[in-house]
Amino acid sequence: MKHAIRLATKNDMKSVHDLILELAIFEKEPNAVEVTVKDLEEDGYGKQPKFTCFVAEKNNEIVGAALVYKRYSTWKGEVLHLEDLIVKESMRGSGLGSALLDEVVKHGRTIGVKRISWEVLDWNEPAIKFYQKKGANVMRDWDVVHLDENGIENYLNNI
Repeated sequence: MKHAIRLATKNDMKSVHDLILELAIFEKEPNAVEVTVKDLEEDGYGKQPKFTCFVAEKNNEIVGAALVYKRYSTWKGEVLHLEDLIVKESMRGSGLGSALLDEVVKHGRTIGVKRISWEVLDWNEPAIKFYQKKGANVMRDWDVVHLDENGIENYLNNI
């Protein structure tokens, strides 16, 4: 299969947003996406970019994306967080996920991070097996903790 992996541009954000919406459906959260194309354009390509995005192209169509940003670990120092690795459903199993993950790991080494981390849904066994095959440690004894906007407001109202 002939494909290309490259850094995304501001003009790619509509296609990246479409992939995000497709992922939300796959993850059984079709109405959870609040980020807009404009948000992606401003947040990724403004004066202080908040993320780096790689895209996978086949036949001049964006069919995959990986979005990453730096975090800081009190144990390790600078780390890279892989927010999402998305491959169009019709392209899964084609090697694009591996190619995107390869690019993320190369990027992490280039910028000198101590760790690359991400989450995977506990029911997404194909993804878990994929990451384990790549050598990733899937830490099933850790739970993800979030406060959404309502949770933040409720928290602050109760202190």
